Amino acid sequence: MSSSRKKLVIVGNGALPRDLSAEIDAAQFALRFNEPKASIGMSGTRTDLLMMANSSKPMQRRLDDPDFPHSPIFVAAKEIMLAYHPRIIEKYFIKPNILSRLKGRRVDWTWRAIDEFGAAGKEIRVMPPQFYLAGCQELGLPEAKMHEVFPSTGYFGIWYILQHFPREAWDIRLCGFSWEGWKRHAWADERKWVADKVENGRITLLE
Repeated sequence: MSSSRKKLVIVGNGALPRDLSAEIDAAQFALRFNEPKASIGMSGTRTDLLMMANSSKPMQRRLDDPDFPHSPIFVAAKEIMLAYHPRIIEKYFIKPNILSRLKGRRVDWTWRAIDEFGAAGKEIRVMPPQFYLAGCQELGLPEAKMHEVFPSTGYFGIWYILQHFPREAWDIRLCGFSWEGWKRHAWADERKWVADKVENGRITLLE
């Protein structure tokens, strides 16, 4: 493969094996997710795209945090991508119970995110419903399970990159993924899906 390909790094939110700051900041494109913490100080700050889950408690916590818009990764982000269209959230995502709603919980934070991130000067993209549906199909998640199992933002980010950055032009590296966390993500399926992409040379692990 030609060495003239541009470098792209997908940075997960897990711990990194070493300081990758120089390599990530030198890349031509970097994708990150939500609110990176484990890699702070180890992964530089370059962020061409910050993909975020615009639903449930984690997004509420970020929107309620006055420091979040001043965090290094958010400040560096050239574009914010909200992964879930409101129609997808309404149809498939788990609604808070009545006690949680009384405390201000909600399942969809899309509009507040657009208002606040837009006010911070960010370009914002909301992915269409078809993006989520096709991503679930790619992972082999049947319709009957889509009210119970939800692919991670990390998976959707990797899938998006593979669709839009061709092999001939881009050397795609991956780091910071542990494939563990929230019990309703399809971790085993996502891990196998990525392993297949590594095996066929579509992705390289940055170690």
